[in-house]
Amino acid sequence: MPKSLKLFIVCFIATLFLAPIFVYSQTANLASNKDEIESLNKEISARKDKIKQLEDTISVYKKNISQKQTEAVSLKNQLSILENKIKQTEAEIKMIQLKIDETKLEIEALQLSIEDKQKAMDRQKVIISQIIRNIHANDQKNYLEILLTNDTFADFYNQVQYLESIYVDLGRSVKNLRVTAEDLADKKSQVEAKKKIYEEQKFALENKKLDFKEQSGDKQDLLAETRASEMKYQTLLESLKRQYQVIEGEVRSYEEQVRKKLAEQEKFKNLSGSGELSWPVPSHYITASFHDSTYSFRNVFEHNAIDIRASQGTAVRAATAGYVGRTKRCTSSSCYSYVLLIHTGNLSTVYGHLSSISVNEDDFVNRGDIIGYSGGKPGTVGAGPFTTGPHLHFEVRKSGIPVDPTGYLKD
Repeated sequence: MPKSLKLFIVCFIATLFLAPIFVYSQTANLASNKDEIESLNKEISARKDKIKQLEDTISVYKKNISQKQTEAVSLKNQLSILENKIKQTEAEIKMIQLKIDETKLEIEALQLSIEDKQKAMDRQKVIISQIIRNIHANDQKNYLEILLTNDTFADFYNQVQYLESIYVDLGRSVKNLRVTAEDLADKKSQVEAKKKIYEEQKFALENKKLDFKEQSGDKQDLLAETRASEMKYQTLLESLKRQYQVIEGEVRSYEEQVRKKLAEQEKFKNLSGSGELSWPVPSHYITASFHDSTYSFRNVFEHNAIDIRASQGTAVRAATAGYVGRTKRCTSSSCYSYVLLIHTGNLSTVYGHLSSISVNEDDFVNRGDIIGYSGGKPGTVGAGPFTTGPHLHFEVRKSGIPVDPTGYLKD
């Protein structure tokens, strides 16, 4: 057998022997990661079980709140509703924390998996390099040369088969490398998605902690206001109901009058609008939804707005261009201050619990213009009665009828 063929066969056999040794060393490292990943997956599973238990507990508190809201309005019931809301929020805080822990573990498991994929790619690259080197050592030979340098046709055939086998192995290795690279990219994308979820969960946790603080404060404020007296509570509710009816009637009346006046003056003639509204404050966290089933005073009136978390004194901006229809300024905490804006398309917006107002009636404002500053802190000017803490009360009205603002708000 010619020396060149013998050299080729020796190189090829060396490749076959060296590759398993390399694979074995890599497999040992992979086995270590696999055990760690399995351990992490067990921890993730345990947290999922705890999350399910907390979800069941939260459902019970929600059911209790719904049940109490169907009963007669009383101080006892209101305190029970607040207590259940506090316990529900406590459970939600624990659940979010578990979800944060779960997400961190999932990220850790994915990163270990990424390490495994990277090692597998490195291993495949070495094997491919070895195969290519063997092919390169013989790539100058054509079939005629191979035939002439072999003693028999059988030797020629065997060498050709060896070469074809190497090319098949090369193709298979390259395919495996491509698949591994694609899987690696997918794992990296999953990590980025999980990191985004993790940040969202941290944001939700901080807001839930604020919810808990406010709800605990609501309970204490209610007890302080009523002195645990049912008669005092009913008197306060009647006062709240009357004030709500006055404000609702006032907003309807002003909107009707101002819109008619603007139409007569053709103020909307050159003003166009898409119907989309911008968020009036930087926060997009809603503390009470439109017609919220858990709203504390739902038996007195429907919550025809959304409450958006906003610290005291946050700049409040016009959701879209329009005219100022009403500015209700206050000098006491029992008075409810607000701004009414009139827009095209029979839309209007109301911004409530303002600590101060920066515009005047009949002013024109563009989208994003500051119209005032948020309030709502109990005992502060313009907050109104039974406020639940600093926030912005935001209403959207279509043809004078309150509608869900979330259908109009765009990020």
